[in-house]
Amino acid sequence: MTAAESTGTGARPKAPIHLWIVGVLALLWNFMGAFDYLATQLKLASYMGQFTQEQLDYFYGIPAWAVSGWAIAVWIGLVGTVGLLLRRRWSVLAFAVSLAGLAISSIYTLFLSNGLKINGTMGVIMTVLVWVIAIFLVWYSKQQAKAGILT
Repeated sequence: MTAAESTGTGARPKAPIHLWIVGVLALLWNFMGAFDYLATQLKLASYMGQFTQEQLDYFYGIPAWAVSGWAIAVWIGLVGTVGLLLRRRWSVLAFAVSLAGLAISSIYTLFLSNGLKINGTMGVIMTVLVWVIAIFLVWYSKQQAKAGILT
């Protein structure tokens, strides 16, 4: 039973402060991901200049299906975050779809290329961090939906 159902009012309970904290941090995180995606796809010299030629060759050689997974992960994750801040239940689905996009992209990076080797320790750290945050956002949004915070 949700908190709204237990009160008998049918009204949605007040959003806990942690929803706003998680939501704003997730929004910042997803904006960074969106910027990274756009800067890489647009080949922004000011951003791409930080990478070695080997890394640039890797990034620009990622097949379209893996780039599509990356796009889904980034943009649907951003949509999910907006949904979370709007307290919408569909954010759970958006975060799950984003996680699926991450899985598609990761198949290439982890199993079909030498992406982790090329990107070094920081690449491994970022890959783990992205997975942890994506899984957390699916779990967190599910918990908020069960609690009646998301409608």
